[in-house]
Amino acid sequence: MKKVDVYILAGFLGAGKTTLLQNILTQEHQKNRKIAVIMNELGEISIDSDAVSKDTPLKELLNGCVCCTIQGQLEVQLNQMLHEYELDAIYIETTGVAHPIEVLDACLSPLFAEKLDVKGIITLVDAKRWQDQEKLSIQLRKLLIEQVTHADIVLLNKTDSLSENEKAKLVAGIQGLNPNGKLYMTEHAKIPLSAIQPQQPGEKKHHEQSHVSKNLHLRSYVHTFTNPIDLDQFEKFLREMPDTIYRIKGYITFTHSTESFLFQYSYGMPLYMKEQIKRKQTLVFIGENLDHKQLKQQLATVEIVSN
Repeated sequence: MKKVDVYILAGFLGAGKTTLLQNILTQEHQKNRKIAVIMNELGEISIDSDAVSKDTPLKELLNGCVCCTIQGQLEVQLNQMLHEYELDAIYIETTGVAHPIEVLDACLSPLFAEKLDVKGIITLVDAKRWQDQEKLSIQLRKLLIEQVTHADIVLLNKTDSLSENEKAKLVAGIQGLNPNGKLYMTEHAKIPLSAIQPQQPGEKKHHEQSHVSKNLHLRSYVHTFTNPIDLDQFEKFLREMPDTIYRIKGYITFTHSTESFLFQYSYGMPLYMKEQIKRKQTLVFIGENLDHKQLKQQLATVEIVSN
């Protein structure tokens, strides 16, 4: 029986993992390889799953982190995929707060000893986030460093906004942490498959446990609007919300337009993209020590109730 290749896509919130996954899937399909995806989200619903084409087998792990609270579910989903499909490779896109080694541990279950061949951990790093990591809490800085330290391949992404001196400094810092891993600088998470395949994971060092709620205090909050929202009030909310909200993604409709928008927020940058079809107005927030009650109250002020 031929083993199925497994690649673990890691990286902090907003680094560009879903964009990387899309780029990889496009190249894999051009090679006529049979690919499946497992996508982990901290929230109760998945937004990024829309980025995976309908003809690609997809399993979702929601409302928890695959490296700790729902690690057992990953084994179940992997087992189901192996029984349901004939595959060449499986890509696991982890949540931004997952420790890649603990995800690797789940893939290395004795159950899959003869079925899976884990090729490596690919960690995507937001260059600006890495440059400004001192602004994060100590726990999150540790996670960011651990994600890089244990990677087989590091992609330093979003480097187009940096000077050559800044790039050199970041490269030196990452290589100092992980001298054995391969490092590539990317823009829009573009990387040829030849750069990441094939890989054999190196021997992993001891790592600090990073349980998503016990150690990092990260939470998700799902909010659904029943009416269109006021753009000005929404952007006022974004300006005033706590710095501990790291990622927002979902679909919204504004009072000035009948169209739905895919909304993404990462590292202080909001992004609105028109959607072709009408979507349920749901936003997923990921952050540290989120106050659900306060968020609910604040978001109620941006919603315009029709008479």
